[in-house]
This record gives sequence, structure tokens and C-alpha cells, in this order.
Amino acid sequence: MKAAEFNLPDQNGQFHKLSDFLGKWVVLYFYPKDDTPGCTKEACGFRDNFKKLADLGIIVLGVSKDGVLSHKKFHEKYNLNFLLLSDEDKKVINAYNAWGKKSFMGREYFGIFRKTYLIDPKGEIKKVYEKVADPKGHAEEIINDIKSFSLV
Repeated sequence: MKAAEFNLPDQNGQFHKLSDFLGKWVVLYFYPKDDTPGCTKEACGFRDNFKKLADLGIIVLGVSKDGVLSHKKFHEKYNLNFLLLSDEDKKVINAYNAWGKKSFMGREYFGIFRKTYLIDPKGEIKKVYEKVADPKGHAEEIINDIKSFSLV
């Protein structure tokens, strides 16, 4: 299945389209909020595994509905080495089915699911991680999957 095209600003306000990355593997991960415990663990996991991912030819793109300034602060605070994309109107988040009803401690609300798409160099979705159970180990999970699938 073809991945939905987008054009979103990064933490510096520079716009990026998915098609800019054709020819490379893309990890497109959606996360609820900048600088929260689970999201920080997930982002730092990608940061710490950046070389392994890059060696496999993989680009990492994080997406949340936080604004560019929030992304910039989060990016700088944790020395992140990949792009964080801002989707304040949730068009891309909705296109990738990463928005919906959630519950926490008996309270229901709408929010972003922690969800990841592995997109091949032709722009096709190869794997969807519907619910990321271990944000800290998610990058390693993807690396292991890619090696086991022999996708690159």
C-alpha cells in the first residue's frame, strides 16, 4: 500500500515531503507529545540508534501535533539527530490513522496513538507498528525486524 504524501515543517520551520525521501527507507513514527516520559524515551532510543539505522539506509521522521517551537526545544534539549515534523492541523496524523479515542485511568479522550510506519524506498508501507509497547526499545525492534526481513 502506498504511503500518503505530506508536506510538514520540521523543528526549524523547513518543510519536508515524504517524496523527498524516495530511494530510502523511512521510519515514520507518530508520538503524543514532546518532552513527556514515553515520548522522550522513544525519541532518545532513535537518537541512540541513529548510526545503526543510518547504516541500514533508514531515515527517521517523528510526527506529533506539537508546534515547530515545541519541537525545536525538544530537539535541542535531547540533542536529537533526526527530524521532528509538526502536524498541528492533524491532517497527516489522521491520514495515517494515528488519531483516535484513548483512555487513561478511566478517562476517555482523543489523542495521538504511538504508531510507526516502515516505508520502503518506493514509498510503499511495508510494516505498521500499531501500538508501540516499549518506546525505549522501539528503534532496536525496528532494526531487528529489518535485519530479519532482509528488507535492505
